[in-house]
Amino acid sequence: MRRNWEAIWMVARREFVDQFRDWRIVAPMVLLMALFPFIADDTTQEAIEFMGRFGGNLILERLVPFVILVIGFFPLSFTLVVALESFVGEKERGTIEPLLSSPLDDHQLYLGKLLVGIATPLVFSFVSIVIYLILITRRDVAFPSFYLLALVLLLTFAHAVLMVSSAIVISVQATTVRAANLLASFVVVPVAFLLQGETALIFWGNESVLWYAIVGVTLLSALIVRLGVSHFRREYLLGREIDTLNFKQLWLVFTGRFVGNAESIRDWYAVELPETLKQIRRPLAIVLLLGVAAIGASYLWVVVNVPGYLDISPEIENRIKTLVNQNLTDLDDLSGQISAPVLFYHNARAVVIMLLLGVASFGTLGVTLFLVNMGLVGGVLGGASLLGVSPGLLFAAGILPHGIFELSAVFLSVAATLKAGALLVTPQQDKSLGELLLVALADWSRVFIGIALPFLAIAAVIEVYVTPQLLKMIVPYF
Repeated sequence: MRRNWEAIWMVARREFVDQFRDWRIVAPMVLLMALFPFIADDTTQEAIEFMGRFGGNLILERLVPFVILVIGFFPLSFTLVVALESFVGEKERGTIEPLLSSPLDDHQLYLGKLLVGIATPLVFSFVSIVIYLILITRRDVAFPSFYLLALVLLLTFAHAVLMVSSAIVISVQATTVRAANLLASFVVVPVAFLLQGETALIFWGNESVLWYAIVGVTLLSALIVRLGVSHFRREYLLGREIDTLNFKQLWLVFTGRFVGNAESIRDWYAVELPETLKQIRRPLAIVLLLGVAAIGASYLWVVVNVPGYLDISPEIENRIKTLVNQNLTDLDDLSGQISAPVLFYHNARAVVIMLLLGVASFGTLGVTLFLVNMGLVGGVLGGASLLGVSPGLLFAAGILPHGIFELSAVFLSVAATLKAGALLVTPQQDKSLGELLLVALADWSRVFIGIALPFLAIAAVIEVYVTPQLLKMIVPYF
C-alpha cells in the first residue's frame, strides 16, 4: 500500500512541477482567484441594497451560501483545461512516452494525474472562498453557520472530483487537445444545470436537504473515477493517433450484439432474449427490492406525516370522496380524452428517458427516476388509506390490471439500464469504452423492443378501456 501511494505521489509531483513552472497556466489561475471574490463581494452588496428596498429576507439569508457555491464553481470550470490535457496534451507535446514506459502500473499513472487535477483547482476555489468570506464580514448580511458552510464546501469538493474525473476520462479517450476542449461542454454544462438545482435546495430547502446533493454527486464522481481507472490502458493511449467515426462498423457491432446467433425472430425470442434476461437477474432483483421499498416508504410517510400537515375532518373527507366519485363517473369518456396510442407513447418515452439518464450516470439517475415513480404509487395508496378507502382494493382495481404489464416493462427496462451502467465501469481488457457502450445499448434494446414495447402497448389498452370500468365497479365500496 505504501509503495502504491509513493508511486502515485511521484506522478502527482511531476505533474505539479509541470503546471507551476508554466506562467501561462499559473497567471490566469491566480488572477481569477484574486479578482473573482471582489466581483462577488460587489454583487453581494448590490443584492443587499436591492433586498433592503424591495424585501426578500429569505433570499438574503441564503445569499452568501449561494455565492460561495458559485465562487467554487467558476475556478473549477476555468482550470478544467489542465485536467483536459493531462494525457492528450502530453501526447501531443511528445512528453508522455517516458512516463508510460516507466514501471508504474496503469492505475498509479491515472490516479497520480487525477490527484493533481483535483487538488489544483480545489485549492484555488477554496482560497477564493476564504477571500470572499473575509470581504463580506464588512457587509450587513447574515454570515452562514459553520454547519451550512461545511456542507457547501463539501459540495464544492464533490463538484471538483466530478468535473476533473470526467475531464480526465475525456483526455484519455480524445486524440487531440482540440477535441478534448470541445468535449469539455459535456462536463461544464451538466454541472452548471446541477448547480442550478442545488441553488434551489439552498434557497427553498433546509441544510439537511443538501446532504442528498452531496451524496448524489459523490456517488456519481466515484463511478466516473471507477470508469476511468477501469478503462485506462497505456497501450491504447499510445496506439491511437486519430479517431474515425465509422458508422458502418458501429452499426455492425450493435446489430451483431442485438441479433446474436439467431436466424429468425422465433430463434431470437427462444434463445437470445432469454440469455439477456438471465444476465439481468441480479439487477432485476435489486430493482424489485428498491421498487417495493419505495412504495412502502412513501405509503408509510403519507400515512404517518400527512395528518400532521392536514386536518382531515369528516367534512373534508366526505367532500374529497364526493369529488373522487364525480371524477370516476366521467371515466367513460377517458378513451375520448386520451387514446391508447398516446398513452403508449408517453410510457415508452418515459422508459427511454430513464435509459438516457441511466447511461449518463451509470444507472443512478435512471433508478432515481424509477424510485420517484414508485414513490408516487405509494403516495396515492397512502392518501386512499387516509380517506378510508382500502389500499388493497384500489391497487387491485386501479393499478394491477394494467400494472402487470406496465410495471413489468418498467422493472425489466430499469434492470437492463442498471446492468448497462455496471457494464461500463467493469474492467474488460478486450473491449474499448465505446464498444462496451454499444454492447450495453444492444442488450437494453433487446429487453425494450422484445418485451417492454409489447407490454406497454397491452398496458395502454387495458388502462384506457378496462381499468376505468373496474374503478367504477368499486365506487360503492369507497
